[in-house]
Amino acid sequence: MKKRHSVRQYRKQKLEGEPLRALMEEVSLCNRESGLHIQLVTDEPEAFGGLLAGYGSFSGVENYFALIGPKGKELDAQLGYYGERLVLKAQELGLNTCWVAVTYRKGKCRCEVAPGEKLVCVIALGYGENEGVPHKNRPMEELCQVEGEKPEWFLRGMEAAMLAPTALNRQNFLISLVGNRVRLACKGTYSGLDSGILRYHFEQGAGTENFVWEEA
Repeated sequence: MKKRHSVRQYRKQKLEGEPLRALMEEVSLCNRESGLHIQLVTDEPEAFGGLLAGYGSFSGVENYFALIGPKGKELDAQLGYYGERLVLKAQELGLNTCWVAVTYRKGKCRCEVAPGEKLVCVIALGYGENEGVPHKNRPMEELCQVEGEKPEWFLRGMEAAMLAPTALNRQNFLISLVGNRVRLACKGTYSGLDSGILRYHFEQGAGTENFVWEEA
């Protein structure tokens, strides 16, 4: 989590061998667990060709995760959760990533969207020209609300959540704790995706054995 930052420029290095196999296996696991239809697309430059990619400062993107699933009010949060799981897996494998909601050509994505499904966004993937830079953090006190002293597991969860990517790096979220019940509230256009990403990070830091989620 600490090493992973958004990267928009990629080298012309093919995604193959063990990293490709491991990512395909992780996509399959995520889909089986969630019922989503996430797809790994490789050697495909069209989605990040043209003016939109230029506006987003993207270059060299030929691989991406297409985040797809059955339409429904929880879809964005689910895709955020499992998409970030794939992002961190890619980082473990020495790859770089960037969440992309707008600055790509949706109609050029080489993916399968079945009836009743929706392509929500993509995650650029590959070997970066650089490792990116850390985003700025708001003070933890502004991002959480706790009755009494913060348990050690909660602090670990907050530290992990503060490393999570959020829309425009605004960190428009609040994590509250009462007893062992944790509530997450997100604001903004991409609050669904953000909530899923943040949940995954918080769980990895805090340990799911220490708390239960309470719906906001």
